[in-house]
Amino acid sequence: MDSAGLQQAVEWLKHSDYTTAFTGAGISVESGIPPFRGPQGLWSKYNPIVLDLDYFHQHPLESWKVIKEIFYDFFGKAKPNPAHHALAEMQKAGFLKNIITQNIDNLHQEAGSTDVIEFHGNSHTLVCTHCGKTFGIKNINFDKLPVSCDACGALVKPDFIFFGEGIPPKAYEKSLEAAQKAKVFLVIGTTGEIMPASQIPILAKQNGAKMIEINTETSNYTHSITDIFLRGKASVVLNQITNQLIDR
Repeated sequence: MDSAGLQQAVEWLKHSDYTTAFTGAGISVESGIPPFRGPQGLWSKYNPIVLDLDYFHQHPLESWKVIKEIFYDFFGKAKPNPAHHALAEMQKAGFLKNIITQNIDNLHQEAGSTDVIEFHGNSHTLVCTHCGKTFGIKNINFDKLPVSCDACGALVKPDFIFFGEGIPPKAYEKSLEAAQKAKVFLVIGTTGEIMPASQIPILAKQNGAKMIEINTETSNYTHSITDIFLRGKASVVLNQITNQLIDR
């Protein structure tokens, strides 16, 4: 790892009055959650059409069988890893204002983070497609598929973005606001390939933020907007940063 870069990153974080973290699938890999894309990604095993909104409405049982297997049987067992906990510590100590996450796994919140902006929604909440009633996963019987609303009987879907859906307006607005205000912007575990989320760090850079990237490999940001690139697992790098920021 770039030790000089690490020291500079720590100094920036110490003196920033508004730092935002932007996280992607890479931060949850150490929790056992694979990314969707790539040779080991979920879409190499499953057909992504199950998360197409039109297909979901036309074939709810087929979609729900795969959704249950991926997001509730498999993902449901995942726990926050040291990277999630490190960000929560930074936030509690006042070194991190908020987190914009592309992930839908709820692991930032489970680690203790607050002010988490969920750009793509959250798999731990479900919503009725007709009356809008929301449900927590603890109140859902996943043995009876497709999941239906106990209030009106209509189809229920996970409250995260399917193909064909727009970004939740509130999450989008809050993300833009954070990108405009941030003095330091942490990019963690994301390749920068998914639109429109990929534009948020670029907006932060355009508004003068210092960009710190933590990734195991270079991304679309590394040679374009990144100021400090810290190569490594998020848990390792963030632990080194928090060790210097926080008197544990």
